[in-house]
Amino acid sequence: MLRQLTVRNFALVDAIDIEFAPGLTVITGESGAGKSILLNALALVLGRRAGANVLRPGAAACEVAADFELERGAAAWRYLREHELLDAMAPERCLVRRTVSGGGRSRAFVNGAPVNLGALQTLCEPLVDVYAQHAHRSLLSHSVQLSLLDDYANAGALAQSVREAFSAWQAAQDALTAARSQADGEREREALLNYQADELRALAPAPGEFEALEAQRRRLGAASDIRAAIDGHLQALDEDVIVRLARAGNDLDAIDDAHPALAAGREHAQAARANAEEALAALRDYLAAVPEDAAALAEVDQRLDALHDVARKHRVRPAQLPDAAAQVEAELANLEASAQRIDALQAACCDGERAYGEAATQLSSKRREAAVGFAREVTAKLAELRLNDAMLEVELAPTRNERGLESARYLARTNPNHPAAPLKDIASGGELARIGLAIEAVAAQRSALPTLVLDEADVGVGGAT
Repeated sequence: MLRQLTVRNFALVDAIDIEFAPGLTVITGESGAGKSILLNALALVLGRRAGANVLRPGAAACEVAADFELERGAAAWRYLREHELLDAMAPERCLVRRTVSGGGRSRAFVNGAPVNLGALQTLCEPLVDVYAQHAHRSLLSHSVQLSLLDDYANAGALAQSVREAFSAWQAAQDALTAARSQADGEREREALLNYQADELRALAPAPGEFEALEAQRRRLGAASDIRAAIDGHLQALDEDVIVRLARAGNDLDAIDDAHPALAAGREHAQAARANAEEALAALRDYLAAVPEDAAALAEVDQRLDALHDVARKHRVRPAQLPDAAAQVEAELANLEASAQRIDALQAACCDGERAYGEAATQLSSKRREAAVGFAREVTAKLAELRLNDAMLEVELAPTRNERGLESARYLARTNPNHPAAPLKDIASGGELARIGLAIEAVAAQRSALPTLVLDEADVGVGGAT
């Protein structure tokens, strides 16, 4: 509810402060007294674009502030909470302020925080409803008409469940569409990866294999020269060096002298003999590993050629083939996971559609039952407003969206000889005003209505009414 309106330097107004009491407030005055200025100031603070005539002559800027009291859980209160605009000291309070400078610059504030015009309009949409002969701002909206019907049916919580189910379903559908689109683009890539994986699996490169093969190839290629070079040294070590070192050791052991130099000489001679024997054994082992084997050399060359060919295709060095194979397998696994994710998303879409359908069907049942009672009660109110031949109908048309399986449209008939027509097509402004008030009177029983501003509500209605 609007609790207070403050106006400074707006149009012809210097300063106005109005505090509204609960219930009905009537503002009267002759033409030119300023009633329309109040309405225009209220429209400005609610988000209407500022015109050139909003400033009071001589003023540098104007300001309009509206202080609202909100119910917890109402649409405007939820908006404040979601956008972190709640007043920490008074969460039910909403202070909206709008300023316009002489240069035409406009600024808006909600509970002291600056907001843009779009945010201001979204916040204030459910706060005030203006009624004039041809200005029933919200009631002409099919969305509002459906909301009032849901409130009348006590189906607000179910309607919220439908919105949440639809949102979850759509999110799953969007994710599925994106996943399928990505999969379409990955099909060619998957075919290439499968070809590469088959080739690499057949080749089966092992870590360190290329380096080992190259070393083996060098040995086998030079086997003849190596054997020729080492054979002579083996014979010299075996027949000359080791024999001489053995003889020297025996001669030194035969000398009976404790001189330290002699002892050191004996020790080194023994070590030299041991090293020569170990060298001889190692070189013999090496020669055994370097056979003059043309078949083995050809086999190594063939394997190296295969590694080089596949490495060239993959644009990597032969030594990197094991890593390349691991990368191909990992990418294929990701593509397989993507396919499994599509299956999961398809299942989520089916579940989401089923949950939405079940909730929306329940809501449809409540709406159709409530539409009859709502139309009957509004028609009774129209009779009280001296529209004895008038009646309201609620038309539910099939659709499928976040609001459910139907849209609502209010149709009114003011003459029994004419068919019912949408509210916006009502010719008489007075009739439209009375029909709107009758709808609000019935809706007020169960709906959280905004502040209602009735602009010249008596025009076209008639004195007795």
